[in-house]
Amino acid sequence: MSQPTIAVVGASADRRKFGNRAVRAYARRGYTVYPIHPREAEIEGHKAYPSILDVPAAQLDRVSLYLPEALALPVLEEIARKPVKEVWLNPGADSPAVVERARDLGLPVVVGCSIVDIGVDPHGME
Repeated sequence: MSQPTIAVVGASADRRKFGNRAVRAYARRGYTVYPIHPREAEIEGHKAYPSILDVPAAQLDRVSLYLPEALALPVLEEIARKPVKEVWLNPGADSPAVVERARDLGLPVVVGCSIVDIGVDPHGME
């Protein structure tokens, strides 16, 4: 069985940010992690991609979104063009407008903390 895949949209090189903690937490849980960041080449040892459309995986098990509404809304259009099983809208990326647009696009939306969902306490991470 292959490793599950996740794209972390809004991944960060700043270890204090949740977009970085997600990269680390999912890697520790055995996921193939694809950090999405328009300017970083690598995050936590994983090749970063400027867009989810650049990710080489044909399908993703999860997308975890860590962007504020103004950035998230246009990115949802790109996510909708990539086959994905779940799109997690994390706290701060879960405004009513983002949730509504994601659902309008037919995305399989889950509102909640994707790090907690895999059994990791994001606040306890160094």
